[in-house]
Amino acid sequence: MQWEQLLSLKRQGDTSKRLRREQDDTRLGFEVDYDRIIFSSAFRSLQDKTQVIPLSKTDFVHTRLTHSLEVSVVGRSLGRLVGKKIIEKHPYLAEVHGYHMNDFGAIVAAAALAHDIGNPPFGHSGEKAIGEYFKIGKGQQYRDKLTDKEWQDLVDFEGNANGFNLLTSSRPGIEGGLRISYATLGAFMKYPKESLPKKPTSNIADKKYGFFQCDKAFFKDVAADMGMIPNKTGDDTGFERHPLAYLVEAADDICYTIIDFEDGINLGLISEDYALEYLIKLVKDNVQVEKYKSLTTKEDRVSYLRALAIGTLINDAVNTFLENEQLILAGKYPYALTDRGNYTAQMKDIINLSIKNIYQSREVVEKEVMGYRIINTLLDAFCTAYNNKFDGNESNYDKLILKLLPEKFITDKMTVYDRLLHICHFVSTLTDGNAVLLYNRIAGK
Repeated sequence: MQWEQLLSLKRQGDTSKRLRREQDDTRLGFEVDYDRIIFSSAFRSLQDKTQVIPLSKTDFVHTRLTHSLEVSVVGRSLGRLVGKKIIEKHPYLAEVHGYHMNDFGAIVAAAALAHDIGNPPFGHSGEKAIGEYFKIGKGQQYRDKLTDKEWQDLVDFEGNANGFNLLTSSRPGIEGGLRISYATLGAFMKYPKESLPKKPTSNIADKKYGFFQCDKAFFKDVAADMGMIPNKTGDDTGFERHPLAYLVEAADDICYTIIDFEDGINLGLISEDYALEYLIKLVKDNVQVEKYKSLTTKEDRVSYLRALAIGTLINDAVNTFLENEQLILAGKYPYALTDRGNYTAQMKDIINLSIKNIYQSREVVEKEVMGYRIINTLLDAFCTAYNNKFDGNESNYDKLILKLLPEKFITDKMTVYDRLLHICHFVSTLTDGNAVLLYNRIAGK
């Protein structure tokens, strides 16, 4: 892959390429991506979506919104640090094409800002609840009406693929989604493949999938424009990652590892003694002992260690990327950056403690159980009503249910796959709170 091709400013609907040197430096082309994402309704909804504790009212806990903003900040730093070195190594990028390190930072920041934009309510359990409605729930009735790949899109419903759809699909009043640059879309795609084939692989890019069947043609256009490397043959569509997707992934890995851990400490789910024991392994070379001792509250002490830990992991990820740049450009680097850094073992220790004390805590489990019931009820009500309408079996109850759909989701979808995916899109855009309210109305509570 070639950097000048990977840094594509082309947008959905453009008939020709956009060139970096033709852009106004007061508002970089890639910065427009960030602006469009942050002003979108899908991004705003993240303010009431779960990061760690569903429906938590405490000031300590991060939502998907605050998490996404933090990931974006870390991503910008990663992008700029890498971009500086890449341009020093390949000066033609600046001299001929007009790129500079801030372009790398802007691309990674925008993609990182959007990395959770397609996630449904109630965290990752929300994804599982949607998938299991079709796999083992009442949604099994639709299996014979779908192709294998369409069915896999539903039973393995994926927030990353849903995010790509939100960023690119035409919706009322928005032609071509948000019209994000191809470079940012490439960096956003951590898993540039379709839902099938699903087979064991050690390649991190094959861990999940990144686009639905309805978005396959456009994704292939994006990948081809940037010269991404195909990694499948025949009817299967998959590509090796855009290099900057590694930095988006690293930003997310760093933030959820350290900041979810910080949330657990502030909530009392993990003792401060553990924080010191685990975080000191990351920051021991940078801690100013006198400054640390002068901090009088647990929150301040943990915040200080958290900031140092994030800085340490940013530098480590940058070094790992630069050491492997040629392998990454050749599509031959099947690892996450944080899985091959100097602090991989320390990060895994923190994640394992977080799983035990935070993600599997009683408060989280109780609210995830509630989330399963809510999402199953909403999917069943709307999928049934929507399909009955088009099949000529619409009851008065179905008509009433469909009146609860927001106007922007009232559209004619002719195939069963399109209808079902459309309802999944709708449910996924709900905030945790709105999902509860809608469930209560349908359940008569």
